[in-house]
Amino acid sequence: MSKHIVGIIAEYNPFHNGHLYHIEKVKEMFPDSPIILVLGGNFTERGDVSILDKWEKTAIAIKNGIDLVVELPFPFSCASADIFAKGSIDILNYLGVTDLVFGSESDDIEGIKKLVETELSNPDFDNLVQVYLRMGYNYPTSLSKALEDITGDCFKLPNDILGISYVKAIFSNNYKITPHTIKRTNDYHSKELNNMSINSATSIREALLNNKDIKDSVPSITYSYLKDKKMPKLDDYFNLLKYKIISCNDLTIYNLVDSGIATKLKKEILNNYNFDELINKVKSKNLTYSRLSRTLIYILCDYTKVQAKEFKEVEYIRLLGFSNKGRDYLNKIKKDVDIPIISKFTREKDKMLEYEYKITKIYSLVFDKDKAKSLIEAEYKMKPIRE
Repeated sequence: MSKHIVGIIAEYNPFHNGHLYHIEKVKEMFPDSPIILVLGGNFTERGDVSILDKWEKTAIAIKNGIDLVVELPFPFSCASADIFAKGSIDILNYLGVTDLVFGSESDDIEGIKKLVETELSNPDFDNLVQVYLRMGYNYPTSLSKALEDITGDCFKLPNDILGISYVKAIFSNNYKITPHTIKRTNDYHSKELNNMSINSATSIREALLNNKDIKDSVPSITYSYLKDKKMPKLDDYFNLLKYKIISCNDLTIYNLVDSGIATKLKKEILNNYNFDELINKVKSKNLTYSRLSRTLIYILCDYTKVQAKEFKEVEYIRLLGFSNKGRDYLNKIKKDVDIPIISKFTREKDKMLEYEYKITKIYSLVFDKDKAKSLIEAEYKMKPIRE
């Protein structure tokens, strides 16, 4: 067995040439090592819907060099950077990963480690965060400003911020995982396709919405899944969300919803006709767009504060797919993994797993009946995809 077991964390929304570049660089760094992917599912970290379902994304990942694909459950996959990172890193640690490789705008792993050490050990850090929160800044900005005040370094771009959360999860748990960065080659937020082969997932989704050709920006297998296909948009769920907001007597039961947000949502819901309009009516200086988008998904998906408290820890590992190398590695370690490894839904009775089934049913609501039926049945009939 290779002495290096490599972990990566991704949503593949959708899998594009930049993701393929990432995998190729990992293989250069760690030849012949198994690559384990923790995959975000049908709703994403930034509070969006995945345009391909998790089985489609798994098939694409396996085809492009991933050896083992496991699911990141909804309580972690549609969450803030720290919660997203905690769930992902915990799963990789259970699976014996020795090295994490993630994309980074700065490509400065030592700088990221320095910031994390400051956040975890500097006694002034928490006080500074509270100062900026009282000034009205949102939590991510308050963290960034406090770290900049103490260290003089500034990391404000999204992959660096997520990388800080990954390293923090590793350091705070004393996991024996070494983090590495790969230089990100495009603008994460760009909504325009450029003339290069590597474009952001955001720009590819935007191009698809506007019926622009994305063939040069994605591998052929991704293109085969996207071509001539109706893909879900967040706004497809808006009337379902509107019904939930109108009919619910107490929105504060849902995760992240306080009385102020609840009052604004009740006031604005009838006057807005898509997620973007509603979020912009409700958002304020201390509430990011992504946080509000996640909040609306929590209402849509009936994700309560009680569940958020209950689902603090990863309780199982759901296998979605594997290569021959991934199968061999799994066979060697599975007896030593401390939580259940699930390849068939019916084997375990777990509240988090049952909730994941509910998420799939909600995700399926905007598809035609054949696709919706196949998505729901896949939850309990589908075996892990093999190479």
